Parts: sequence; C-alpha cells; structure tokens
Amino acid sequence: MTVIDISPSVMQFLLAFIVVVPLLGAVAALLPAPPGLRGKNPDQAVLRHGVTVTGAVLIAAIVLTAGFDHDHPATMQATTDISWIPALDVRIHLGIDGISLPLLLLTALLTFLCALYSYFKLPAGPSPKAFVALVLVLESGTLATFAVLDLLLFFLAFEMVLIPMYFLIARWGGDQRRAAAWKFILYTLLGSVVMLLGLLLIGLKSGTFDMVALATDNGRGLTTSVQVTAVLAIGIGLAVKTPMWPLHSWLPDAHTAAPTVGSVLLAGVLLKMGTYGFVRILLPITPDGMRTFAPYLAAFAVVGIVYGSLACLALARNGAKGDLKRLIAYSSVGHMGFVLLGIATMTPTGVNGALFANIAHGLITGLLFFLVGAIKDRYGTADLDTLAGATGAALYGRAPRLGALLAFAAVASLGLPGLAGFWGEMLTLFGAYSPAEGLSRPAFRTFMAIGAFGTLLTAAYMLIVVRRVCMGEHTPHSQLSPGAPPTQPADAPRTPGPAGAPTATTPQLADIQSYEAAAWTPLAALTVLAGLWPAVLLGLTDPAVQKLLAGGKS
Repeated sequence: MTVIDISPSVMQFLLAFIVVVPLLGAVAALLPAPPGLRGKNPDQAVLRHGVTVTGAVLIAAIVLTAGFDHDHPATMQATTDISWIPALDVRIHLGIDGISLPLLLLTALLTFLCALYSYFKLPAGPSPKAFVALVLVLESGTLATFAVLDLLLFFLAFEMVLIPMYFLIARWGGDQRRAAAWKFILYTLLGSVVMLLGLLLIGLKSGTFDMVALATDNGRGLTTSVQVTAVLAIGIGLAVKTPMWPLHSWLPDAHTAAPTVGSVLLAGVLLKMGTYGFVRILLPITPDGMRTFAPYLAAFAVVGIVYGSLACLALARNGAKGDLKRLIAYSSVGHMGFVLLGIATMTPTGVNGALFANIAHGLITGLLFFLVGAIKDRYGTADLDTLAGATGAALYGRAPRLGALLAFAAVASLGLPGLAGFWGEMLTLFGAYSPAEGLSRPAFRTFMAIGAFGTLLTAAYMLIVVRRVCMGEHTPHSQLSPGAPPTQPADAPRTPGPAGAPTATTPQLADIQSYEAAAWTPLAALTVLAGLWPAVLLGLTDPAVQKLLAGGKS
C-alpha cells in the first residue's frame, strides 16, 4: 500500500535529493548572496535560506514516505546502485526500508525545526553564513548515514557529521565550549579509527562492502573469529557515538556547552547513528560475533541505565551544582541504554523496542533541549537552584504554558503510558525476558530487572525536576556549597509568595512565543501520536527487523 503512487525513478530522485541538497545548500549559503529568500539584511537572508533548504528536504522526505510501499517495508526501496570505485568494489548504493525511513524523516523534521528556531533565535557567535552551512552539512551527513548501503560510504557519512558539530559547539557554544568540543571530537575520532578497521576486515574477508549482500549472507562467508573481531572493533566506534557507558563522558560536556539547536541535533539524530549501526551492520552481518558479545553489551547497557539515572537524580537534588541541561544530557545515557539492551536481546521484540525508543528519544529529548534552551534564555542560567524558585519565582507562576510543556516533556521522558517513551522501554524489557536462542535467560532476566529499576529512578528524577522548576522549592542559601554565588535572578521578587505562584512584585517571564510554538508543537504532537498509535511505527519496523534477523530472507 502506498499513500500516493510514485514511480520508482521518482522515488530514487527523492532519496538522492534528500541526501545531496543540504550539501549543495551549504555551499550556496557561503556565497556572497545565497539564493534564498531576500531579507532585510544579509544575515536574515542566509537564515531564510537555511529554512528554505531544510523545508524542501522535509517536504521531499514526507513525499518519499507517502510513496513508500507500506505493504513491503522489509524491501529496500528508492534504491540507487552506481559503481564508484571499481577497484575496491565501492558503490554509491542508496536505499530505504522500514528501519531507516523513520530515522530519515526524524532527521529532516528536527533539522527543519532547528533552522526555523534559529531564524528567530540565532545563538551568539560568528557569521550566520557559517552557522547555516554547518547545520546543512550536518543534516546531509546524518541523512546519508541512514540511506547508504555500502560499508565505506557508511563510514564516510558517519564521519561527515563530526566537523560541523565540533564547530557548532566550539564557536556557538557556552562556557567551556572549546574543551567540550575537543573532547567530543577526540572520543569520536578515536572510536571511528577502530571502527574503520572492523569495516575493512568485513569487506576484505567477504569480498564485498555491499550491506544488502552481506546481510543476505548473514555471516556465512565470515568465520566466527572474524565476526568476533569485527564486532569488537565496529562496536567500540558505534558505542562511543551512542554513547554507551563507560564511553559516554564526552556527552554531558558537549550538551552543556552546545547551543540549543546543537543539543537538539546531537541528542535527536547524532546519537541514533550509533545504534543504527548496531542494527544495520552488526546484527545481520556478524550474528555469531554479536551473540558472543550480546551479554556484555546488555550488561554495559543496564549499568548505563542505572548510572545515568543516578547521575540525574544527584543533579536534580543538588541545586547548588545541578545544571538542567547537563541533567537532560545524562538522561540520554540512560535512555540509550534501553536501546542497547533491546539490540542485545537479538529478538524481534527487543530490536523493535530499540528502534521505537530511538524515535521516541529523538522527539522527547529534542523537545526537552528546546525547552531548556528557552528557559536559559529567559533566566540567564540553567542552574537548578535558580530555576527551582529559590526566590519564589517558579515557572508555573511566571510562564505557565512553558512550565506545562516542560512537565509534559518530563513525564513523556519517564515513560508514561500513552506517550511515545512508554513503548520502547516496555518492548525492550519484554525482549530481555525472552532473549534469542543461545543467550542466557537468567542473565537477561536479571538485566531486565535492573532496567525496570532504572525506569523507577527515571520517574524519580523527572518528577523532582517538575516539582522544583515548575512548582518551585525554596532552597536556603545556607544549603548552597561553600563559595557558590547567589542564584537570585535580577528580576526576582523581594518577598516570595506561595510556591510557584506570582506575587505582586514577581514580573512575568515571556511565555511561549509564536516561533517557539511552531518549532515545538510538531514534537509534542508526534510524542502523543506515537504513544497512542504505536502500530504506525511498529508496522514499518517489524517486517524489516524480522527479515534482518532471518538473514535477509522474507
């Protein structure tokens, strides 16, 4: 079934358009007069150019989705296969199935929303031309990662996003931005070097870099020792990008320093590249190697779930040192732990749960970083003691709609039934209850119990955040750490009223603006839609996952 009837050649064009146009748009943005819509000045013109290009990519992605054959989501569609480097048998091979299509659409949506938000709220930094060009290069690399079907092209696309994200953090970020940017790129580059060795090993031993052919072969052309070595090498690179505990330490620093749109794209799409690699490459191509490492992957995953949750709980309770943006960053470590646990089960239920959790995390955490950025703009800080209303100026009382949306995103993040965050975690835990044949059921049921405990910790810290930031909680300065500066905002009232309530001397903050509503409403609406109607996403992923785990056989 297709929503609209589109010929295969047009589908091929649309997919190529989606991957290539952002790169061409980045080049155009650097020209003296970018061919975008005219504005009052060159800066406004280039920002409109960014919105125009990302909007065109989003429209193309929606049309591609409408033309996708939903009756056969396990079949690669919109494929292009052109020889590029014959000596190495490297081909420009593009295609999408039910696994990659949702990620492609999520990337196009988040990048457009970031471009729209930046048009009205450009982060302080150098030239807007460079900012728009970097965002577009980042979009092109991410989209290519989800669309290419050649191992070497996958690696090139995987690496393509590093430089633009480095400069977005280093030039448009906040405090400690240079150190955070260097930490980000060093971690990911070192992981990528090891990953390249694993990809070359697979290609040279099997005689092809074609991901479809390798998945169909299902590891039969690779010895167990080669598979184990490849999984170890590739897995390290993918684990750094995911990030998996204990390779996660670059993430909180990068998120804390990054500008708002940088954090949204980092959490919403870049982290998904690592887990997508596990599903697209390691599960079908090296099944024996994955089976060897699955218990260890699951163990690291559940440690990450608990560690990330405990770190968030400590930040939520310690107002003197807690930073809300850093807390959301640590929450990603826990949420991506559920994704890795689902992959480690090597079952259709677990992998479908991982893919669902990927999309849910992109929607919810993207929304959270948008909201935290807006709150930081209004208060001038993301320090939790200030945001908690130490002076009686809680968010519900000063910007009620903004506070309500923050509470909505928080309960979505903790996995409330009826919202998108629930299904991924539930399916992941179900998959761990009954893992694939050959994996220890007692071990995975233990992992399931630990993961379930992590959901309780997630609920605890998210509810504390809602209580403190939205409702207000007085924290006497005597409880602040020695030497901590006062956190009272300049416009705070002298005499606080009831928690979360405005007083006669409490000026209101600007509530949700029209451009913010335009950027945030799609994420909130999709969070509800995915929670109430999960079959839309699972109907795409399940047949593709079944085929992938069966070795490419329908």
